[in-house]
Amino acid sequence: MGHVLFFIFYIFTMMGVSPSISQTILSPMISPVSSPAPTPSPPYVDLSNLLTVAGPFHTFLRYLNREKLTETFQAQANNTDDGITIFVPTDEAFSKLKTPTVLSNLTKNQMRSLLLYHAIPQYYSLSEFTSLSLDSPITTTFAGAAYQLNITENSGGVIRIDSGWSNPKISSSVFSTKPVALYEIHRVLLPIKIFGTPPPQPPSPAPSPEMPGIPNDDVADSPDSKGDDGVSTHQRNIGVKKYCNSIVVYCSGLLLFLLL
Repeated sequence: MGHVLFFIFYIFTMMGVSPSISQTILSPMISPVSSPAPTPSPPYVDLSNLLTVAGPFHTFLRYLNREKLTETFQAQANNTDDGITIFVPTDEAFSKLKTPTVLSNLTKNQMRSLLLYHAIPQYYSLSEFTSLSLDSPITTTFAGAAYQLNITENSGGVIRIDSGWSNPKISSSVFSTKPVALYEIHRVLLPIKIFGTPPPQPPSPAPSPEMPGIPNDDVADSPDSKGDDGVSTHQRNIGVKKYCNSIVVYCSGLLLFLLL
């Protein structure tokens, strides 16, 4: 093949054809090799920067940085195909904890597990929670198989994250672009694995039965319930009783006066 090309090139040269023309004529004989297009890499997300500017998540971020878990979440987001879903408590959520020392009394491993408990090693959009709540509502978190969440969705489309101790709803989607999903919640997720089974809640009093349109006299008004004039029902009842007592006293005195 090389001898043939050299002979053709020699003939064109002898005929006075310029090398550029000969190259143009010979170039179609060589087929170009096409290389496959590179696979686009997922967008890089800086979780630390996102949590700093996205909302009131400074307490959660401070705990993540202290326990060196920001890098762990970051690696899951950008170095795996699964992505990550994080339920981020607001600063107010931490201030709502009944006991101020509930977190300060935890060991280092318990604190790390609590923070990891707020993440799922898989990206989930809001729409995917609907099927998740039906097919597999019990979800294993980043903290391990012993740390699970129960994800439910009610008829109104409200998604709740149940940890046993708290059952907050997803109040907003902070960021949701694969491979990272951040969802705001207003309660800290406290795992049963650390805090034990929560005490049973007292049952709510059942409403007294009453016929539609007929007031139930067995239901007492609340002391602080007020009418249109701004006077509470309790105060109004006291005033009526005083007025009735005054009438009785007045009538009694008048009757004694007439008899005497």
